Amino acid sequence: MTRRVAAVDCGTNSLRLLVADVDLVRAELTDVARRMEIVRLGQGVDQTGRLAPEALARTAGVLRDYADVIEATAARSVRMVATSATRDASNTIEFTRQVKEILGIAPEVLTGSDEAMLSFTGASAELAVTHGGPFLVVDIGGGSTEFVLGEAGERAVHAISVDIGCVRMTERHLHGDAAACVRRRPYPPCPGLRGRSA
Repeated sequence: MTRRVAAVDCGTNSLRLLVADVDLVRAELTDVARRMEIVRLGQGVDQTGRLAPEALARTAGVLRDYADVIEATAARSVRMVATSATRDASNTIEFTRQVKEILGIAPEVLTGSDEAMLSFTGASAELAVTHGGPFLVVDIGGGSTEFVLGEAGERAVHAISVDIGCVRMTERHLHGDAAACVRRRPYPPCPGLRGRSA
């Protein structure tokens, strides 16, 4: 018996869609559609504590595209989760309203612990068959990073989520054309980098 489902994962940097057929007897997924777009929902959240209007607009545009895919593939159920930027923002209600209008469901805003557990499950689910454990899963996101230790196929033993992610760190520490500074040798001081230069 199979069931077609859709999952939307809204992170600080990217927005992902997976539509899959789930074999309930074998507990197997078969991809029907898979998409990933960089929307940078967390733009400025670290500094302002709010989801920026332009970030909300970018995310809404991609969600509309995903809604079309979900409809075209006839997914019978949809789940959406949101992570660090949505956790941290004071205007999450505005984002939730927008998602409900587009997808017809409210996003589930994950705690850092929930995000860590889901990351571990997704990363280690198939490893139990081919590898021993334990496993350390490190999920580097846009707004947070999760470290999770456990045995594949079992509940994680230790998990921590820290507010260190690529969007958060880029906005805090890289200004101007910092990449051009890093490409120069022998690495003179870069005016766009805060802190130590290489």
